[in-house]
This record gives sequence, C-alpha cells and structure tokens, in this order.
Amino acid sequence: MRFELIHEDKKTGARVGKLYTDHGVIDTPCFMPVGTKATVKGLSPEEVHETGAQILLSNTYHLYLRPGHELIERAGGLHKFMNWDGAILTDSGGFQVFSLSSLRKITDDGAEFNSFIDGSKHFFSPEKSMEVQRALGSDIVMAFDECTPPDITHEKARDAMERTLKWLDRCSKVELKPHQTLFPIVQGNVFPDLRRESAERTVPYAKCGIAIGGLSVGESAETMYEMLDVLQPLLPKDQPHYLMGVGTADYIVEGVARGIDMFDCVLPTRIARNGSAMVKEGFMTIRNAPYAEDFTPIDSTCDCYACKNYTRAYIRHLIKSDEIMGGRLLSIHNIRFLERLAADIRQAILEDRYDEFRKSFMAQYIG
Repeated sequence: MRFELIHEDKKTGARVGKLYTDHGVIDTPCFMPVGTKATVKGLSPEEVHETGAQILLSNTYHLYLRPGHELIERAGGLHKFMNWDGAILTDSGGFQVFSLSSLRKITDDGAEFNSFIDGSKHFFSPEKSMEVQRALGSDIVMAFDECTPPDITHEKARDAMERTLKWLDRCSKVELKPHQTLFPIVQGNVFPDLRRESAERTVPYAKCGIAIGGLSVGESAETMYEMLDVLQPLLPKDQPHYLMGVGTADYIVEGVARGIDMFDCVLPTRIARNGSAMVKEGFMTIRNAPYAEDFTPIDSTCDCYACKNYTRAYIRHLIKSDEIMGGRLLSIHNIRFLERLAADIRQAILEDRYDEFRKSFMAQYIG
C-alpha cells in the first residue's frame, strides 16, 4: 500500500491524493460507505459500486460475533465472502466496545464484553483484534483503541490515551497478511494538549495512514474543528488522514479544509431507511406530507439511479407503506450524494479554489 499526494490547495491545505491498495486505487478525499455486517444495508455490491464508492468499511466486532472470522477466512476472506472487489477497511471493534458501556469492562489487558446477540462473554485484546482483522483480510486494519465520551475529566482522558498507545504498540507487533496495512488512531478526547501528545507519540507507528478517533461522539462541531486544527500540522503529509465516523456534508467539507482525506459513517443509509434524503440544502424528509404529490426527482441535478427513475411522491409512498424499496432508493441517492460531493471537492482542490467552494457550499447548506 502506498499514498501519492497529487495536489495541495494553496489557501487551506486541503489535499487530493491516491491511495494504492491490492484491491484498487482510492481517490482522496473519499467517503467510505459502511457495510457493518459485510453488506451495505439493503444494497448489493454492484449498486454500491455504481455510486462511485471505491472502498467500504466493515465491522470487526459484528463479524467476529456472527458469522465468525474463521468462517470468513475459510470462505476466502471478506472480499470474496461479500463479493466486493474494491478495497475494504475494517474497524478494530474499539468503538463498539465503547458504545456497550453497560456490557463491558476495560483494563490494560483489553476489553471484556457481553455479546449483544446472546449475552455470552468475550474478550478483545489488541492481539485478538489483529487476529480477527487478519482473518477477515481487509486492506486497512485499524488499531485497537479506547474511545471516550466528551464529558470526562482530563485525567480520565489521559488514562484512555495512554492505554490506547500501549495497545497500539502491541498491535504493531502482530504480523498481518502481506496486503494489509495498520492505521494507528490518535485519541485525546477534547483536550488540545492530549491531542498533540497523542499525535506525536502515534505518528511513529504510521506507515501508510493515520486515523483520528473519538470525535463526532457528542461534542459540538466547533470543538471537533478545534481538535482538527490542533492536529493538522502534526500529521504526516505523505500519508492519508482518516477522520472516523463522520458523514454529514458540512463535516466533510470542513474536515477536508483541515487536511482530512478519508471519512465514513452509517448516517446516509440510516436516515434513508427513515425517509430522509441528503441534498445541498441539508436534509429533505421525503416522508413528509408536502411531497405526496411532488412528481420531481429527489434532486434534479443528481445522476443516481433513484433520481433518474423515480419521483419524490413515489419514494414517499414506499416509505409510508414500509416497503423496503423506499429505503433502498434513498440509500442509493444518499451514498451517491456524498460520492459526488467528494468528486466536486477533489476538482475544487485541483483548481486551487477550495476556499471559495467551501464558503459557497456551506452558505447553501446552512441556509
């Protein structure tokens, strides 16, 4: 795996690059749709590919519990198992352990947790997370980390940061498959001094990519942007920077302006199943009554399958009738919206007009 920096915007530091993997080249900045359980919910791999997505994210925790990483390895690895020939990133399971606060216990050795499926007890150490991800065969393997909520003390945030760094060192000692690359994760909560220290101590472990974790978990947008501003000059310029768990258009546009190259989030498909579409003005709640007799596409400028073939009125009917097709069409549109946004961002950076693009986009989006 290698990263090629193509161009950097003169005003903002926004970047265009290419990440080369054994399963294809990824143009950055990019958005990664989330296929938690080896599928982007409701969509086939072919439909996801048609949105322009070049890389997917899958979930180590969920695949470990069901169907099991050993089974997936016997099937030929995650790419073959789910019939996706593009690149795949697997998270470490750390965020899922974080979200199961009532079902887990964290020590320096790792995290003990109860399965959300049947309540059975399991233990994830850094080595176990690497073992599972190695078996899955993803292209990008995430280090096992401890994510923390934004309302903890500086002392507790430091303890979690230190534990994440110890776990990172243990992760780095586990041999992966030849095509796999480990991305370490910068933590430090919402404390600038901890973010700086975490970055400085994490960078030596970064070989071809580094991630920023523990943001977009309840803190304000302004706080998140402040943390990204702190980190931007400290991250290696010759590697991609991945902001974990971020997928709204405004966060992506502002994140790119702060040197971020990769984003992921379940939001586009989750809100689609609830009847909402992503548009340049923000969010359109298609399930609402005003669209009952609206025979226009979701977005007349969008080239996705849903917008080329169906109306707001029809999609609203599907959503109100609890028909699966409604969520599928909105999922296709929402992912395509973010893939088009990423392409527009790349073009603006290449033309050294990203600052203007950002201001124009945010004015329309906020308005």
